[in-house]
Amino acid sequence: MRKFIVLLIIAPTFFFGQQKITLEDLWVKYSFYAKSADGFNVMNDGLNYVDIEEVGAKKMLCKYEIKTGKKIADLVNSDDVKFNGNPIDISTYRFSPNEDKLILSEGTEHIYRRSPKANYFIYDIATKKTIALCEAGKQMFPLFSPDGTKIAFVRENNIYIKNLLTNLEATITFDGELNKIKNGWADWVYEEEFSKADYFDWSSNSQYLAFSRFDETKVHDYTMETYNGELYPGKTTFKYPKAGEDNSDVTVHIYDDVSKKTIKADIGNYIDNYIPRIQFTNNPLVLSIQRLNRLQNKLELLFTDVLSGKSIVAYTDESKTYVDVTDDLIFVGNKGFIISSEKDNFNHLYYYDITGKLINQITKGNWDITEFKGFDESKNTLYFRSTESGVINRDVYSIKLNGTDKKRLSNKEGFTDFDFTNGYKYYISNYSDANTPNVYELHSADGKLIKTLEDNSALKEKLKGYNLSKREFFKFKTSEGVELNGFMMKPQNFDSTKKYPVYMYAYGGPGANEVNNTWDGFEFMWHSLLNQEGYMVVCVDNRGTFGRGREFKHSTYLQLGKLETMDQIETAKYIGSLPYVDKARIGFQGWSYGGYMASLMITKGADVIKAAVAVAPVTNWKYYDNIYTERFMRKPKDNKSGYEDNSPVNFTQKIKGKFLLIHGSSDDNVHVQNSMEMAAAMVKNNIPFDLMIYPNKNHGISGGLTRLHIYTKILKFVKENL
Repeated sequence: MRKFIVLLIIAPTFFFGQQKITLEDLWVKYSFYAKSADGFNVMNDGLNYVDIEEVGAKKMLCKYEIKTGKKIADLVNSDDVKFNGNPIDISTYRFSPNEDKLILSEGTEHIYRRSPKANYFIYDIATKKTIALCEAGKQMFPLFSPDGTKIAFVRENNIYIKNLLTNLEATITFDGELNKIKNGWADWVYEEEFSKADYFDWSSNSQYLAFSRFDETKVHDYTMETYNGELYPGKTTFKYPKAGEDNSDVTVHIYDDVSKKTIKADIGNYIDNYIPRIQFTNNPLVLSIQRLNRLQNKLELLFTDVLSGKSIVAYTDESKTYVDVTDDLIFVGNKGFIISSEKDNFNHLYYYDITGKLINQITKGNWDITEFKGFDESKNTLYFRSTESGVINRDVYSIKLNGTDKKRLSNKEGFTDFDFTNGYKYYISNYSDANTPNVYELHSADGKLIKTLEDNSALKEKLKGYNLSKREFFKFKTSEGVELNGFMMKPQNFDSTKKYPVYMYAYGGPGANEVNNTWDGFEFMWHSLLNQEGYMVVCVDNRGTFGRGREFKHSTYLQLGKLETMDQIETAKYIGSLPYVDKARIGFQGWSYGGYMASLMITKGADVIKAAVAVAPVTNWKYYDNIYTERFMRKPKDNKSGYEDNSPVNFTQKIKGKFLLIHGSSDDNVHVQNSMEMAAAMVKNNIPFDLMIYPNKNHGISGGLTRLHIYTKILKFVKENL
């Protein structure tokens, strides 16, 4: 389960004097969102970059020198990029590996969260010619071979390779079929819970293509009705394995583009394994495969010979609870690999030789690595982000491969990220804090500022026209002695002698934090609107969240919802004890896992919560997918009390306050079934509640004026009931 991520858009408008925030500002005008550094890309040489210039309706892709900012060349004129006489938007561009071609797209449509399909085109910069990747239907996940001569892609559940030298298309798999066989494209639950949709990879010599095959035959169907004005509703059916149910049978295959033959990789004869990652090593004859058991407490790294398909286990990570799948895997030449693990209670980086023998633990300390940024072999130096300066902050560090000479490279309190260019000569920094929009800058490796890419000065100036409260961070200890991190935003013109109602919100799911010292444009301005209406906003990260080690994060194992609810109830009691809070007017709102928390708070927390808003909530864990649910809860038959004791559908008789339940009817992630079962339980117990179903809307419940509608309803509910 993942929190819905809001797209950030900016519409520049300016006001003078103190202004009042409106929901139209948020969801019609998009007035308060920060710009990013879109269009800016550093080239392979690490010395030059490209950016898009707009002159009227024309766009130019231009090349600049990083050091001086001087324009070197106009690479592509949008007027030249056409197919069959029709223009193609160059802002969708990606370079080929040798930067002589662009791949462009149009007509993009999203199937699930990470699986768009589109019509793709290849534009040759030198000849100014454009060809279609394929004209037999939209394609997915186009992937250049490292030499830039071929593109692998998925179409209608099969894999194809387009040879750009001959302009011929080769079919690699033939058995793809809707809701049966998917080649190179993950099934729904892999895509959602392993955060990856494309499952194929080229070898470094461009000869071999490894791919995963998903046989969904045994997976149960889930069907959603769609309402489009027709006499009978339409139906969308897809494979969705709920907790305890059968998964896809996943196999790994390797195609040889010289012999045109495909072999099957040996991934063992274990039943119910997951294959969350496949990735070629630097040796084109060796494929790495991550294998995870059904309990998700044993992760193995296999090395597979591409000629024979035989595999060996090079690395194993085990836990009594669960092991997270990692993308923090980098190969050090052909000598070894770097990988992250929580084996010492905190997430750290380890260096192994190619046989899987531990050479050394690279990072150590009572803090977590949040992201492995890269390894500069020429300097024997790694770069990473971590929580060392506090759970609410993120900083970038460097360290030698042997674990010495660790340095903090970022120098401001808040969230800092670096994206390094090829050769590690330069990096692009992204900095913000809870009350400051993002600033993007280009720096040389020694930290010298080369260019400010985007400082959001217009947005910062605009925000001065509003009486905005700051996010103030705080800590408190529960009655069990557990210290929790939180923030609050006080009402405008705050008067400590008055008592204010409180709007609590949280996400609360395993490893997902909300109390972060970073700019969050939508939530900040939505909460500012609530401040404007006289509400105090409070958010606390409960047990199970990230950055405080495995013990804290894994404390909710087998009992999702129990400790989280206890912590949020303790938060409400602590906030209610403050002299400026009206403890009889505390409410709670959440979305997705946060909606689950809101449903628990209005039931188990009925004595402290006056009103709650649950958007797209899980209400019984047996209705949710098996990878996510079983990771933390095991199968329902093996943890009956864990499922029953913490599913809010079983506690509706406890509800005393007002409850607003919201769901999208086409939510492929948390099915509307959850809210319908919750509603049925409340009717059974004669509990009054409000229900809003958004027809044909998915987990994000967005599109058109939908977000304006939903937040208008939430605001009205809050003002009437809190």
